[in-house]
Amino acid sequence: MHFLSETLQGYITAHSENEPSYLEELSRETHLKVIQPRMITGHYQGRVLSMLSKIIGPANILEIGTYTGYSALCLAEGLLPNGQLHTIDVNEELAWIQKKYIAKSGYTNRITLHTGDALNIIPSMKLEFDLVFIDAEKKEYARYFEEVYPKVRKGGIILSDNVLWSGKVVEPIDANDRATRALLSYNQMLKDDPRVETVMLPIRDGLTLSRVL
Repeated sequence: MHFLSETLQGYITAHSENEPSYLEELSRETHLKVIQPRMITGHYQGRVLSMLSKIIGPANILEIGTYTGYSALCLAEGLLPNGQLHTIDVNEELAWIQKKYIAKSGYTNRITLHTGDALNIIPSMKLEFDLVFIDAEKKEYARYFEEVYPKVRKGGIILSDNVLWSGKVVEPIDANDRATRALLSYNQMLKDDPRVETVMLPIRDGLTLSRVL
């Protein structure tokens, strides 16, 4: 499902900040060499993530789901001078492209790549995060949230991506569609959770902002 026409989406992108040249190059290489390139964050949402990060001014960022590193590099733009971003991905085969473009970006000493299951890695992290971006296995979103919540400072932001799931959240659900069912449950959980205040934005495939109270 396309929420906006291609023409209107093009207009919105054209009238938003340009992406850095290395991100444009990363997007091109992802589409040429990596499976499921539609998973990349892309120009417009990347600028939204960059802007949110710059507004928050985080000292520590956690990303769950690195893919080829586009969103991590966007989020890193808002880090405080000595800030650090930790990003987790289960697929070690993408490390080559992640490292290549982190090096091009100049954030080499400020981004730490973790490979493995986020649910095993997060408990070992002894950090307080100002900003978290959840964009990995949809069926595990609720578990990711519960793992990261105690590690987010009061007033910190948890972002959840793909919460509209190509519009499937408002369509009849296939009996075997566990991902859509999980997202429906997760979206309602965030709406009802008194520990956060939440707003869902129709950006790309849906982006939810939850502020820790």
